[in-house]
Amino acid sequence: MLRRLVTPALLTAGALGAVVTAAVPAAADAPGEPPQTQDIVAELEDDGVFVDPSIDVIPAADVAALESVSAGADTPVYYVALPSEAATSEAGVNAVMEPVMAEVGDGAYGVLGGSENFFVTSPNLEDTEAIRQTALDEGGQNPIDTLAAVPDAVQSTETADEAPAGGGGSGLVLLAVLVLIVAAGGWYVYNSRKKREAEKAKQLEEIRKMATEDVVRLGEDVARLEIDLSAVDEETRNDYSRAMDSYDRAKSLLDTIQEPEQVKSVTGALEDGRYYMTATRARMNGEPVPERRGPCFFNPQHGPSTEDVTWAPPGGSPRSVTACAVCAQAVRTGGQPDVRMVEVDGERRPYYDAGPAYSPYAGGYFGMNMMAGMFTGMMMGSMMGSMMGGGMMGAGEDMGGGDFGGDMGGGDFGDFGGFDF
Repeated sequence: MLRRLVTPALLTAGALGAVVTAAVPAAADAPGEPPQTQDIVAELEDDGVFVDPSIDVIPAADVAALESVSAGADTPVYYVALPSEAATSEAGVNAVMEPVMAEVGDGAYGVLGGSENFFVTSPNLEDTEAIRQTALDEGGQNPIDTLAAVPDAVQSTETADEAPAGGGGSGLVLLAVLVLIVAAGGWYVYNSRKKREAEKAKQLEEIRKMATEDVVRLGEDVARLEIDLSAVDEETRNDYSRAMDSYDRAKSLLDTIQEPEQVKSVTGALEDGRYYMTATRARMNGEPVPERRGPCFFNPQHGPSTEDVTWAPPGGSPRSVTACAVCAQAVRTGGQPDVRMVEVDGERRPYYDAGPAYSPYAGGYFGMNMMAGMFTGMMMGSMMGSMMGGGMMGAGEDMGGGDFGGDMGGGDFGDFGGFDF
């Protein structure tokens, strides 16, 4: 008979520095449609971990780590990550997990519902509430650490249940066991945090390099402009001064970046600078100053866009994006626009498909409103919920590249947000 599920506690994202709450993206199918039982059973019997296909922000390294923890557990432990719509209540989790446990068998099942709900259920273990609470205590604000702590939490609970009512010797043995468990948990948490810090440092270096290239390119554009300020009108001088100020501000901000999300301020200054350079050239050529539009989606280095075009990413659905004249022509004629490529783990990829760590880079250029339309359905688009929920794109607000992704907490499930229990 299915054990009683613990009542889920709302796991509200903690504002850890510049961390963003990570919302697991909605399923690609109808909202709220749970995964098929046999799909879950097959994955759990294979490696002990099932992640719903709609959840594409959990790094492979974190999934592999959970598989390793599941394989090494003394008591069978399984992990299931479901879309938030499928696991918001005890009834919802019962509906999904009861037939799964009937086929997979005894053990502890750690279930995540989006980034807000954490359940522990079992067909044979007695105190799932104690297991859940112990895992939460060990994991702190990091869901990956919380999941990894379930095996130790099971052992701790079973040891406490089996301990005799009296006897000093037994008490000492139990104390020694608990000390070992705490020490092991502390080591795991420390190790996990060190890995996240190393990953964050790598992301920071990649993003800093990307922003540096953009700053240098704007500087070269400014340097190529031959202008005699004494020979132009006041409007031209003002636009040129604004362009220079924006360039200087971008350079200065670049030197202060300590967190990946801080690149938003740099690219925001670059977007200003590129527009004012366009305005300056138009005035010098006696042409009308173009309206201010967002940058070219394909490559923000191209400067302000001139029109919107309908474009579909490989394997994706069409959407309207901003484009410069050259890229717009390439799209209309079936060619390939000049896409901004970045290096991620030694592989060249379009910046908009480089993962959530690059969302602040795009956020400074495009802002929340434009990103909500253009990036939806792409790798970075899957992070729109966390960006809007955590103020990533809000003026004057901190941005985060959290973890459940990079760090379901202060940046795991990758580095995309943590939660308070």
